[in-house]
Amino acid sequence: MRYTYAEAMTNPDYYVPLAQAAEAAGFHSITIADSVAYPAESDSKYPYNEDGNREFLEDKPFIEAFVLSAAIAAATTTLRLTPFVIKLPIRPPVLVAKQASSLARLSNNRFALGVGISPWPEDFDIMGVDFARRGRRMDECIEIVRGLSTGEFFEYHGEFYDIQKIKMTPAPTEPLPILLGGHSDPALRRAVRLCDGWMHAGGDAETLDKYLARINELRSERDNPRDFEIHAVSLDAYSPDGVKRLEDKGITDALVGFRNPYVAEHDTETLEHKISMINWYGENVIAKVK
Repeated sequence: MRYTYAEAMTNPDYYVPLAQAAEAAGFHSITIADSVAYPAESDSKYPYNEDGNREFLEDKPFIEAFVLSAAIAAATTTLRLTPFVIKLPIRPPVLVAKQASSLARLSNNRFALGVGISPWPEDFDIMGVDFARRGRRMDECIEIVRGLSTGEFFEYHGEFYDIQKIKMTPAPTEPLPILLGGHSDPALRRAVRLCDGWMHAGGDAETLDKYLARINELRSERDNPRDFEIHAVSLDAYSPDGVKRLEDKGITDALVGFRNPYVAEHDTETLEHKISMINWYGENVIAKVK
C-alpha cells in the first residue's frame, strides 16, 4: 500500500512544510487541488457533497496546480505530486503535455497527472471552450498528452484538435502516469480504456465496492490490461487492519486527510496541528503495516 496525503484549500504558506512532513512520515504522494476561478453567479451543483452546494469554494485559496506542484517538487526528494484533479478539457492539451512532461523530468518522474472533467459549464466558458461533447474532448486531450509526453514525434487529427507532427523535449525518463477522477460509468470506462489509474473522490464503503467491481469487470474485458493504480478514500485507511482490507480489494493508494475541506468556513487549523496529524499517521499506520 502507498499513502497519499490529501490537503486542499488551506493557507498557501503551509503546503511546502506539509509536503516535507508527509515525506518524512512515509507518505508516497500529496494531492494538488485545481480550480481556476469562482463565478459570481452559477446554477451548477457540486457532485461530491450531499446538497450540491458549491458556495464553500468562494474565497478559498487555490495556487495554480502546476505551479504548486513545481514548488513542492523543488522542496522534496521522494514525494510524488498527484493533482486531484486537473480539469483537463478546459485547457489546451499541448500546453498541458509540456507542463506535465517538464514537471516529471525536473522531479525525476515524481509527477502523476490526475485529470477529470469539470462539472461546471462556467469553467469551460471562462476558458473559451465548448461545454458540449466534453467527454469526447476529454478523450482527445488524454490521447494528446500521452502521445506528446513520450518525447517522440507525434501528430493528432481528431474532432476537436488538429496537431501537426511535433516533438517535445525534454521528456520524462519514464512514462507519464495519467490517472482519471470521476464516479460515472463513462468515467470508469475512460479510466480503464485510456489511463493508468482511477481516483476516488469519497463516499460510503458499499458504493466504493461497486466502483471497484465495475473497474475489475472493465479490465477483465481487455486483452492485455495495463498495470492500474486505484486511489481511494476510505475510513479503513486509518488503521493497519483497515489498510490490509483495502489492499485485499486491490486498492494501491490510500488517500488520507484529516479534515473536511468542503465546508464554508475557512481552515483554521495551525500548521503545527496538521504536522502532528501527519506524524501520528506515520507512526500509527504507515510504520505498522507490513
